[in-house]
Amino acid sequence: MSDSPAPNASDSTKPTPETNRSAKTRQILGMKGAATGETSIWKIRLQLMKPITWIPLIWGVICGAASSGGYTWSLEDVLKSAVCMLLSGPLMTGYTQTVNEYYDREIDAINEPYRPIPSGAIPLPQVIAQIVLLLLGGIGVAYVLDLWAGHEFPTITCLALGGAFLAYIYSAPPLKLKQNGWLGTYALGSSYIALPWWTGHALFGELNWTIVILTLIYSFAGLGIAIVNDFKSIEGDRQLGLKSLPVMFGVTTAAWICVLTIDLFQAGIAAYLVSIHENLYATILMLLVIPQITFQDMYFLRDPLKNDVKYQASAQPFLVLGMLVAGLALGHAGI
Repeated sequence: MSDSPAPNASDSTKPTPETNRSAKTRQILGMKGAATGETSIWKIRLQLMKPITWIPLIWGVICGAASSGGYTWSLEDVLKSAVCMLLSGPLMTGYTQTVNEYYDREIDAINEPYRPIPSGAIPLPQVIAQIVLLLLGGIGVAYVLDLWAGHEFPTITCLALGGAFLAYIYSAPPLKLKQNGWLGTYALGSSYIALPWWTGHALFGELNWTIVILTLIYSFAGLGIAIVNDFKSIEGDRQLGLKSLPVMFGVTTAAWICVLTIDLFQAGIAAYLVSIHENLYATILMLLVIPQITFQDMYFLRDPLKNDVKYQASAQPFLVLGMLVAGLALGHAGI
């Protein structure tokens, strides 16, 4: 019989260096399951801005540049697109997320108490200063892009101001759009798809009503993605009376609303591409929907509370690739 000591039951739950690194990475990116105890003020400021959320907005700029039909691989256009990504990602999305963190501090104290504000890692006056600096920086960069593109009318500046206003009324009382499940979720979805798309398109081409309407329709797929984010906050939303779709309809029904909006509106865009004779692009777009449906069945519909992050990581790349396919099709068709 072995004389070795019995294993300590607590050893299995003791954090390992790998889990600590993972938690710290999640903290910096603004993801669920973050570490606590960060003391670097710059890392805390970055956490407020949730860098993980910048990616769809940066990608939206690429899709808009593609749909414009005017983007070239010249050094000037590459630099323009990089500055536009800075505008849509770190500056305007960073502003949006910081505003949301400020007004969601009571909910976060319930759902995610490790977040910078409820944990006391950063005082509120510094959060407000960060909001103002990001907003002013975003508007300034937008105006520079208008000058760079030679716009007589400051289209990109107006889009930045409109996006900033939408972000504010989404999070702040008295309107606080996120209290309304349908309106708030669509506002979030459209800000992730339509706004950066319009900005990228306006930078390299002429923004028109066809692009505006198509991207607003595409934003219903973004509504589905936005619903996914509501599942992690369901308990706090319920306690504070916020009518997110999981609170209004229950977990199962909200999960089905989520996947149907993602799939059906992409199919609708594919049908439009067929109508303008861009059949190859329409076929590629529908082929990208198939793995999304697969991951919806494998992960999300079976347990949306447990598998939300896993589902987003596996399925969302196909959604954003589909957006680029649609952008390329519109640019090819000269829409």
